[in-house]
Amino acid sequence: MKNLIILSLFSLFIIGTNAQNPRSLTLNPKLKPFYHGVASGDPLFDRVIIWTRLTPDSNFTVLHDVEWRMATDTGMTQIVKQGVYSTGMAEDFTVKIDVTGLQPDTWYYYEFSNEGRNSIRGRTKTAPQNMKDSLRFGIVSCANYEAGYYNAYKVMLNRNDLDAVIHVGDYIYEYETGGYGLNSNVNTLFDPTHEIISLSDYRTRYAQTHLDQDAMRLHQQYPFITVWDDHETANDSWMSGAENHNAGEGPWADRKSSAQQAYFEWLPIRPVVNGDNEKIFRNIRYGNLVDLFMLDTRLYGREEQAGTTGATVNDPNRTILGTEQYNWLTNGLFNSTTQWKIIGQQVMFAPLAVFGVGVNGDQWDGYPAERNKIISFVLGNNINDVVVVTGDIHTAWANDVPTANYQSNGTGSAFVEFVGTSVTSPGLPFSVGASVIQAANKHIKYINLSEHGFMILDINQNRAQSDYFYVNTLDQPSDQYHWASSWYVNHNERHLRNTTTASFPRSELNHLQAPPWPRNLIPDPVGIDEENDMVCLAIYPNPFEHGVYIQYQINKTGPIQCRVIDVQGREVYNSSYNNDVTGIRAIYIPLELASGTYVVQLIHDNKTKLSTKIIRK
Repeated sequence: MKNLIILSLFSLFIIGTNAQNPRSLTLNPKLKPFYHGVASGDPLFDRVIIWTRLTPDSNFTVLHDVEWRMATDTGMTQIVKQGVYSTGMAEDFTVKIDVTGLQPDTWYYYEFSNEGRNSIRGRTKTAPQNMKDSLRFGIVSCANYEAGYYNAYKVMLNRNDLDAVIHVGDYIYEYETGGYGLNSNVNTLFDPTHEIISLSDYRTRYAQTHLDQDAMRLHQQYPFITVWDDHETANDSWMSGAENHNAGEGPWADRKSSAQQAYFEWLPIRPVVNGDNEKIFRNIRYGNLVDLFMLDTRLYGREEQAGTTGATVNDPNRTILGTEQYNWLTNGLFNSTTQWKIIGQQVMFAPLAVFGVGVNGDQWDGYPAERNKIISFVLGNNINDVVVVTGDIHTAWANDVPTANYQSNGTGSAFVEFVGTSVTSPGLPFSVGASVIQAANKHIKYINLSEHGFMILDINQNRAQSDYFYVNTLDQPSDQYHWASSWYVNHNERHLRNTTTASFPRSELNHLQAPPWPRNLIPDPVGIDEENDMVCLAIYPNPFEHGVYIQYQINKTGPIQCRVIDVQGREVYNSSYNNDVTGIRAIYIPLELASGTYVVQLIHDNKTKLSTKIIRK
């Protein structure tokens, strides 16, 4: 099931999506060379990360300068910050700038340029510095590309009423094509089609996601605040391994490191420590209203899963956070001066049992001692207004977090938890219905086991409310959705209440109107090249040992020839094949060569479309 690309076969491998695939991704030549769009993230009151990815025409072994600028108007005439960034293969040609010296609670616009060509224009917003009467976040998780269209992203984009999007994990999935949740009505396939293990694999999967128009446009319009869950590495991962990893796939430490590197390259996340791709638990403050604590319950300190019963599970020293992260969280909760303490994290915090037995040892039910320590700390220090926001489980829940003396009216609740359903990933196959689960778990107030969508977390000085919205279909592009339920916790209360209406638009958006946003994906018409029928997206690895993997976009069928030439001009490799499928493709060139520098060429329609250096270690 989990097969690597077989590198030892001396042939040319072709990988790609079905030509009839209705969602097959093609590169818009007008976006050149920023085909993957733009993004922003981790807003603070005086700074925000902005991101893009450059796709060079050639010269993949050298650095390329990318200009960036930020303005207060959509026409980019009121420039407030600008600069130049050099990017190259070491960071997969991604560009990530931490723009500082900005004004709090302000919308900004930004763009990038290279050799006279502009990117699409992005919109972002800094966090407030002082009191804010209300905030609104979109909450998403579990976006399996093969499981359907990202219609939840489309709907959130069209609402245009958010301060930021919080993604609590499973931004990508690591499986091979058909490995999990393939939607036969859509038939969109992973790239690469094998299970992703290497750095180049993870980079390619992120690149595919960023080419999706709904993902691209949502990133274009809002800052993202992200944490990883397990599928950014492998299913049910923990600190030193994963369920979906075996010895034949190489050392876990190498796979984890590659996955973490690609995550930091391709998402607009600010490193906690410069150069450190392992630590993602961090605090993002929104004035005096919200402290957002983003956790890593997956890779940093988690011990291996061991079910929900037994001596190992009940060990008082067992941890899902690790000592450093636990101390960071409890110190942050204790010292917070904001009204609301929002904990964004991956797996369900509240207990979930059926017939008295916990159903999932991957959740906090597999780490009960540390959960009880956090509950005791919050109650013992009289910390109010704590809300946990969770993803992972592909279903929607609203939970009180119970203590031993919990009553169904909410007495004995320590704080509350909102669990969001998936963007696309299939719901969990519970053998019992929601009513049976709730009868056995009085603290669980709401469950939806089948629909897909997003939550809106609306926070003001009186209450924090989660609105549960679901899209009407995953099988075709659609912006149709419906509201299902809303639950809230009042200021200085610790339990949920139900309401029959979703939160109303905030006054500033209702009366002052949201700032304009550049809806069009096409940048300014500068340097557009619409005649290029082949674009090289990536070359991995480079330097190489046994071969090179090339990913490219082709818009015209016809024979392709691959040549490799040494520094003396001698041809050391030549292979050709007929290509009758357009779209995003990939080839593997097996090369057993002496150490040195070579030139690889792709020739299409009798014209050289790619000519760049590759290096044998």
